[in-house]
Amino acid sequence: MKLILTAEVDKLGVAGDVVDVKDGYGRNFLLPNGFAIKWTRGGESQIEGIKRSRDAREIRDLDHAKEVRDQLEGLKVELPVNAGENGKLFGAVTPAMVASAIKKAGGPNVDKRNVEINKTIKATGTHTVGVVLHEAVTAHFGVEVVPA
Repeated sequence: MKLILTAEVDKLGVAGDVVDVKDGYGRNFLLPNGFAIKWTRGGESQIEGIKRSRDAREIRDLDHAKEVRDQLEGLKVELPVNAGENGKLFGAVTPAMVASAIKKAGGPNVDKRNVEINKTIKATGTHTVGVVLHEAVTAHFGVEVVPA
């Protein structure tokens, strides 16, 4: 079965790749979960759009990663969450919440899978998180968790 990936799949490829997989894997996993669409000649135009959006988000090289790191480290990220009277959160801060807070603060698009939270954040205050931009570059910056 020939498919066009719409998201990154481990050990298979990244968004925009045309892959040939077994029928069961494509029909039972990739297609229902939205990781792929069926390949057609008309789908070639979709591949270009997927690759353009991937290139816009992707870190190009080490120098670009360092530029993005400097931009992130200079950013003031504020994350409003539901919290009790004593500052304890109802739940915990997730990498997806941090990624969306970075975007709202005017930072670059960051994939939630690249956000590293070393210690679970369950209280208001300033906490340090990391974002892996390149194999050799990680940006560490403070996220201020405030009650909503």
